[in-house]
Amino acid sequence: MENADVKISKKKPIYPVSVELRKYLRSYQREARLPVGYNDLLNFYESFPVIDKNGKDTLWQSPLYPPHDIERLHNGLKRAYAMLKASGNLRIVEHKYIDKIEYCTFGNSNPFRIKIVNRLNDIYDYFYVKKADASRIYGLELEEIFSPNQVNYLVDGNSLIEEHIAGIPGDVFLKTRLEHTDYNPKRIAKEFVKFNERCMITLLGDMRAYNFVMQITPDFDDYQFRLRAIDFDQQFYEGNLKVYMPQYFKENLPYVKLAMEHLTDKTVLQYQQEEQSSIVHQVRSERHRLAALRDVSKKDNISTSEKILELRAGLAQFHNNPDYYRCLTMTDIIELNVKNVIRQVRL
Repeated sequence: MENADVKISKKKPIYPVSVELRKYLRSYQREARLPVGYNDLLNFYESFPVIDKNGKDTLWQSPLYPPHDIERLHNGLKRAYAMLKASGNLRIVEHKYIDKIEYCTFGNSNPFRIKIVNRLNDIYDYFYVKKADASRIYGLELEEIFSPNQVNYLVDGNSLIEEHIAGIPGDVFLKTRLEHTDYNPKRIAKEFVKFNERCMITLLGDMRAYNFVMQITPDFDDYQFRLRAIDFDQQFYEGNLKVYMPQYFKENLPYVKLAMEHLTDKTVLQYQQEEQSSIVHQVRSERHRLAALRDVSKKDNISTSEKILELRAGLAQFHNNPDYYRCLTMTDIIELNVKNVIRQVRL
């Protein structure tokens, strides 16, 4: 595996949700009439920085709302949480209250992070309110279809509410857990290789360490690891192939070194094939949903012609496969990626 710094576009545009994509979302119960939307949460008059326990600025802000508006917002957010978690069953929020609303000042989606707490036992959860960006929605859907992970979100107009994906941020894991003596480094390296393979096939870009989390599960004789993407804003937008390969980001260098130190070329290939087989299984089980998503995304304007031409040329060279030059959209490229994986698994 290699590693080098990769440049991406400074500001990717927010792509609106098309009529066809909304029909798709409605068909798969991803659309709902939300009691509170993104624009409602923008109506704060002042904010102050959120500082972590070590006194460091988190780059999140804590907004202040007019007193007369707080009850409406909090009640609406509790109902939205019930819609996200329990199809609108309000019994799950009877004893919950909104503890914090925080606003992110960086990134494309400028999300709001909501902390909701159960007053009976102080157990808390998070969820997010974001701008409804078509790129992100396609990324969430492809994660649902191609990966073993489930994602939970709802869309209403220009608003998207999204479930919190639990785990240790990839960069925090590198600083605090990578050298843990109870962890098998080969298992961590294996997971990074498989994650790298899936991102490349599904064209999920910008998977720097702070854009994914590490989920750790104690097993009866060891720990199991899984990397999960938490940022889907760079779904099939960029033209540079390396953007879709986590191994090329300098932030991921410790994961790359781990793989180079503990894995051989033969085992890397084996883990790549395992991930390919998993994707083929997912494609077969979700073929109708995938076909519906393909038909919608092919008509959508979600990148530029220059980036599509750049990416298809890069993939044609990488795979030594001229079929990529026939691809006219980012969707065509993913479809060819999947077809190539199916062929390889059958060999």
